[in-house]
Amino acid sequence: METKLKTSDILEKEFKTGLRGYNQEEVDIFLDDIIQDYEAFEKKIAQLQSEINQLKEEIAEAPKRTAPAPQAGATNFDILKRLSHLEKHVFGSKLYE
Repeated sequence: METKLKTSDILEKEFKTGLRGYNQEEVDIFLDDIIQDYEAFEKKIAQLQSEINQLKEEIAEAPKRTAPAPQAGATNFDILKRLSHLEKHVFGSKLYE
């Protein structure tokens, strides 16, 4: 996202004064406030973009952290047998009470 203004553009902006022009001190104070807000927004945007990139990396890494799928040659019987063995190991005799 490109911004139209940079903080330096705001800081260096010169306004022409006319016969009944604006109070230059008030304009300067207002522009100082705008610059502070603009800088805060730029920092927040940079922080959020960093978080987005970090989350994208985590999402990309997630499939690598999941448990591997059973081998292609494994049958349902093999899977059920392994599951039964795991249940016995985890629950022991409580399973058959």
